[in-house]
Amino acid sequence: MFSAYLLLLGAIVAEIAGSVALKYSDGLTRAVPSLVVVIAYALSFWQFALALKVLPLGITAAIWAGMGIVGSALFGVILFGERLGWTEIAGMVMIVGGTVLLTLFSTVGQHG
Repeated sequence: MFSAYLLLLGAIVAEIAGSVALKYSDGLTRAVPSLVVVIAYALSFWQFALALKVLPLGITAAIWAGMGIVGSALFGVILFGERLGWTEIAGMVMIVGGTVLLTLFSTVGQHG
């Protein structure tokens, strides 16, 4: 089970890398960032698929998407000077809180 969560973490990191590269690709008009987009998203989906062999779909997809949103937003701030208002921050706090709840306390997919 632990290795499935490592795969999920890898899928999240790759998704964030793909999103950052997508911003750098300038609408997929720059070759190198565009190639990084394709590789990163392919890696993300591959690792996500492997994690799904063990983890339940609903919870895993929620964690993957939620952490991808938060990570991409944080890199937007760090790399591109994007600003987050209180509503964006509050929303991301709720996403992280929901992810923690799902990860620690969900019984979906457990047998018995």
